[in-house]
Amino acid sequence: MNPPNQNLFGRLKIIEGQVRGLQEMIEKGTYCIDVITQTSAVKQALSGVEDSLMENHLGSCAMKQIKGGNENKAKEEILKVYRLKRK
Repeated sequence: MNPPNQNLFGRLKIIEGQVRGLQEMIEKGTYCIDVITQTSAVKQALSGVEDSLMENHLGSCAMKQIKGGNENKAKEEILKVYRLKRK
């Protein structure tokens, strides 16, 4: 896999801060709906990171596998990620 770009590192740092914020919210006894709203934002942010990684994988790694004659490996990886995303 290609090394993650700086944009992904930045996004993950933001998510890290959001998770720390969630811990603080729970410690302080923040209203449940506010905590749930924040957990939803974290899930959406992680989903965005996954989408970006998958796009990168399809555009680089999977294409190299296909061009190199490893179509089955590329297909298996794509299906594996697809199944994980459906859970």
